[in-house]
Amino acid sequence: MEDLSDRRKIYKQGSLTESDIIDNPMELFREWYLLAEQSDQVSEVNAMALSTVEDNLIPRTRRVLLKQYTWEGFIFYTNYHSRKGRAISKNPNVCLNFYWESLEKQVTINGIAEKLAPNLSDGYFHSRPLGSQLGAIVSPQSEVIPNRDYLENKLRELELSTKTKDEIKRPEHWGGYLVKPYQIEFWQGRPNRLHDRIVYTLQDMDWIIQRYAP
Repeated sequence: MEDLSDRRKIYKQGSLTESDIIDNPMELFREWYLLAEQSDQVSEVNAMALSTVEDNLIPRTRRVLLKQYTWEGFIFYTNYHSRKGRAISKNPNVCLNFYWESLEKQVTINGIAEKLAPNLSDGYFHSRPLGSQLGAIVSPQSEVIPNRDYLENKLRELELSTKTKDEIKRPEHWGGYLVKPYQIEFWQGRPNRLHDRIVYTLQDMDWIIQRYAP
């Protein structure tokens, strides 16, 4: 085992003062996202942690990719029959988290996940590379499978039977979710662990802005 109690990092890349605050958190998210996108030290800007709560009330977190953000919220795609899809169908309360280490910035989003309209999921599905479309069809996500060959063989069979990309239809069990936020926290690392935490909470259609102690 290893004792990690002496690991230390000094946070000094930025600040989040009252003068930086914008009335709408989606505008501030856009500013931070673009900063991360412009950084050559962030490899996957749109990678985010998605936490759900399962039947046994135990939370589960995994990494997924943000595919779009709008004034309404945050969009990602997955298999609706997957473990996360099943959890969302019973409890749509989810948490998203972005951490851009080189910028020492973190955004945590609590929101309600709802399925996108089928035509929007169709549009994104058909914009994906052919291999990704076929992979979504053959993989019974989160189900137990015998081995890797099982997937490879299913993919090979589908490739051989598919003559043109136009033949491929989006599976009904695969599509997008829109996470509509009701709370967004912006965290900026600061020296002496006195980090900046600005929290937006939606109340009666307005965003209430508060600073939390670190």
